[in-house]
Amino acid sequence: MARNEGGGSGESAPRLSSSSRLRTGPDPFLVACRCFSFVTALTAILCIAVNVLSAVRSFRDGSDVFDGIFRCYAVVIAFIVVVAETEWGFITKFWKVLEYWAGRGMLQIFVAVMTRAFPDYSASQKDLILLQNIASYMLLACGVVYLVSGILCIGFLKRARQQKEITREQAVKDLEVVVKSSWRPWHDVDFFLETKGNRSS
Repeated sequence: MARNEGGGSGESAPRLSSSSRLRTGPDPFLVACRCFSFVTALTAILCIAVNVLSAVRSFRDGSDVFDGIFRCYAVVIAFIVVVAETEWGFITKFWKVLEYWAGRGMLQIFVAVMTRAFPDYSASQKDLILLQNIASYMLLACGVVYLVSGILCIGFLKRARQQKEITREQAVKDLEVVVKSSWRPWHDVDFFLETKGNRSS
């Protein structure tokens, strides 16, 4: 009985320690990339809001219908920027260029230029001018960072680390399944021996 318990603990302890060695913390590089992607998505959403406001004012006042149509295109492209930051497989499947950071950067710069291309507004619309400046220059900065990082192959490094992280997580899950399946027979044997001893007594 004691021998079985000792053998069982001796078998499971090394495997649990191996599992704890594999279970490392999140990759700081990937965490930084996710934070930057989140900031980029928020900036693109701000561009969408600015372009929607501009389109509504253009159509409502009838001052410049062509500018309103231009803003609608800017909203659609900015929405693509937001979806690209989610790295949804459906989008990257049909637009492979969005999988690469240089492609994302050029698209973000294009949206920033479209957002900045506002006509001259009156002094009563300074709030729209302020939002336009904030959104366009922030997205322009994000686009430049993406473009330079893509040229330096940092996007490739991110994808390689993501694949490594997925492989490590799967290895931890597989190891936990092996640990549970190897520990359970010892537990069942001990329970069987204890039950048999109680019945005989």
